[in-house]
Amino acid sequence: MTLGHWPVAGTLECSAIIQPSICFSICTLVSRRDQYGDMVSSFRRAGFHGNDVEYLYLDNSNGNIFDAYSGLNWLLGRARGSRIILCHQDIILHRDGRRELEARLEELDISHPDWALAGNAGGTAKQTNVLRITDPHGADQRHGVFPEQVVSLDENFIVLRACARIGPSYDLSGFHLYGTDLCNNARAAGYTAWVIDFHLQHLSKGRIDETYFDALSAIEAKAFKLLQPRRIKTTCMTVFMTASRMKRAFLVARRARKRWKRLGKIRLTGAE
Repeated sequence: MTLGHWPVAGTLECSAIIQPSICFSICTLVSRRDQYGDMVSSFRRAGFHGNDVEYLYLDNSNGNIFDAYSGLNWLLGRARGSRIILCHQDIILHRDGRRELEARLEELDISHPDWALAGNAGGTAKQTNVLRITDPHGADQRHGVFPEQVVSLDENFIVLRACARIGPSYDLSGFHLYGTDLCNNARAAGYTAWVIDFHLQHLSKGRIDETYFDALSAIEAKAFKLLQPRRIKTTCMTVFMTASRMKRAFLVARRARKRWKRLGKIRLTGAE
């Protein structure tokens, strides 16, 4: 029998969990096959080809059979790559390609090993936009210092670190704000999201319609429920969860007294 050494808590890196033979899984919802064909051709020209790259898509060309949340979750469950790209069908790669993307992601591996998501556009906690894109709003846009941590990502291009096991929420639907939802889920799991210096062209300027406002209401309602103060009964003690700083400070002080009352006696008496 061969015995291995179990890693000390906190030392197991994300990249050590899975080491698949596929480097990139490129996942897309397709409603226009002509645009998807142009997208794939540009990716192949940019170096995304060979046995370590796979292209996965769901066909919505005859109607929206799959929405983004359910459809991308389905694709994520079948993707074999260590890096999973979720992208729109209407993006084109020009100067930056596989070599540049791999370099940017390797930089994140070293400087921010807790990263789970990376993209080319997003919003920061300071309410500023970070962009590296060409789209109908402007050519060769560069706003921000890269890489820059964000709390939301634009859905035109998102890279997921597969070993982080992040996916869209089951209880949301539609085609908007799943980039924000992914960032929320990553943060809840202890990971971070970043905008990197990876330039591409997005043919669409985006669309804000009634379905966007529906998605906005849904993700805000979900957050409201999650942030409600809760008392969670465990088999040993009660866990208090709140977003209020005042309540949190009160609970911390009360927990410190309870901790000392229980553990202080153990230290003084040597009892178990």
